[in-house]
Amino acid sequence: MLGTALGSHSTGQTTVTSLAVANPGSLIQSVDWVAIAPPLIAALAALAVLVTDLFLPARHKRWLGRLTAAGLALAIVSLLPLTGGSPRATFCAQNVTGATDTPSISGAAAGGCSYVADHFALVFQLLALGGALIAALLSAHTVEREELPGGEYWFLLLSSATGAALLPASRDLATLVIALEVASLPAFALVALRRDGRGAEAALKFFLSSVTATAVMLLGIGFVYAASGSLHLGAVATGLEHAPAQLKPLAEAGAVLTLAGFAFKVAAVPFHFWVPDTYTGAPLPVAGYLSVVGKAAGLAGLALVTTIAFRPYAHTWGLVLAVLAAVTMTVGNAGALRQRFDTRYSAVRLLAWSSVGQAGYLLVPLAAAGYAPTTTDPLGATAAYALIYGVVNLGAFGVVAAVGRRSEAGVDDFRGLFARRRWTALALAFFLLCLAGLPPGVIGLFGKVVVFRAAVDAGLGWLAVVMAVNVVVALYYYLRWTAVLFAPAPETAPEVEKGAEKGAGDRAATAAGTAPERRLPVSLTATLGLTASVAVVLSVAPQLVLQVVGGSLF
Repeated sequence: MLGTALGSHSTGQTTVTSLAVANPGSLIQSVDWVAIAPPLIAALAALAVLVTDLFLPARHKRWLGRLTAAGLALAIVSLLPLTGGSPRATFCAQNVTGATDTPSISGAAAGGCSYVADHFALVFQLLALGGALIAALLSAHTVEREELPGGEYWFLLLSSATGAALLPASRDLATLVIALEVASLPAFALVALRRDGRGAEAALKFFLSSVTATAVMLLGIGFVYAASGSLHLGAVATGLEHAPAQLKPLAEAGAVLTLAGFAFKVAAVPFHFWVPDTYTGAPLPVAGYLSVVGKAAGLAGLALVTTIAFRPYAHTWGLVLAVLAAVTMTVGNAGALRQRFDTRYSAVRLLAWSSVGQAGYLLVPLAAAGYAPTTTDPLGATAAYALIYGVVNLGAFGVVAAVGRRSEAGVDDFRGLFARRRWTALALAFFLLCLAGLPPGVIGLFGKVVVFRAAVDAGLGWLAVVMAVNVVVALYYYLRWTAVLFAPAPETAPEVEKGAEKGAGDRAATAAGTAPERRLPVSLTATLGLTASVAVVLSVAPQLVLQVVGGSLF
């Protein structure tokens, strides 16, 4: 269980778990290459793409996308050797006698180890690398259609995925910050690759707000280090617990500032203001990537610093996260309700506000982790919902990218989609129903029940009520969009499907509504089919999610 992997954070007690640490008696640091393989393979793939781009002729640039997908797939496969046996740790600090000061992974985060491949890390690495792989497959057509610089695009995507895969296994504050910035900095450039004013504006807003959040977080980490005397998460918890009275206000201020920085990465209110404009200006696969992988990275970091480093303040941050979750889901759903379906960009903006609301649901189990232990695993509930949300949200962004072509598409542009592209419409309807938590999207309902139970078992009844109200409110815009898909087709074809892709005769036929639908690229169709198939399988057997996260939640 994920809660076991991270220890008894609520009571301050730890459970001893054996670790595979390379050469604990040697003063020379040995690297466990198997443990660090997932982010390492992604990083090597990024370098391979960068070098290959220098020598590859322009007509063969599409092979860079295939190389990117192969590198991410190989990184996912490298997770398999780590799934059995004890957690593995590397980059461990050693005491003066040469013995590794890492007796336990539980609660103490492996003491002085900076990288730990435990079950928690593997689940979020699967989410980060899997989300990046789906985004890469969706991007193949976008890069070609929008004439984006292929070499730079694929290199930046792999670099960001490397940071997102490194972060869940990081067990000291310095590595956490580095991993978070490695995931974030390439994302700024990805957003700016669109050669129009909106892309540059979105990237600038994203960059300025993210840099501010990082500065605040670094200030908080500095305060925490001054009060605890360490950067390793387990040692920070011990240091804060025994900190002198005069340093406790400094430590508490540092904890608040650190949490604020991670809250920005999760897009929690009031650190959410960058989301709609950034998603609108970014290439659609990048927007989907940020909504899933970027959010997963921030969520993993938030879980680590709260349940391990700030364990002595559990009841305080538990209440803070509960309030943050309630406000975030409410503001996100309110923003989605305000979107007019007949305006440009309304499809992406609605998904952006929806992702803010979903961030509120993701914070609920983390808030529950700050309270007394229950029969459920709050961190397992967070991981389960994150996996479910990642699949269906990337699928929704993929359909918008396939049908809307660009982010200018409004929701009304999808009117009558079932009559034009039956299977595409059914896929989007299924993804929306999963996000709403309605049958046949059973997996969405399953995820919400898991999160709801975590709140109830932790004694957060008021938060469970707020969540239930927000779920009902969200049904309105999800079902309304779903209804648009099956409404009678408009007399003229949507603007998003006109234009440069057709000749003069085709444009005239499209304007008259008589032109046949342009077929989607095979790669895009296959990616949407794969994503929809995974969502369907999980709806048929939702217990598969529990097996992945390793938690027995029912």
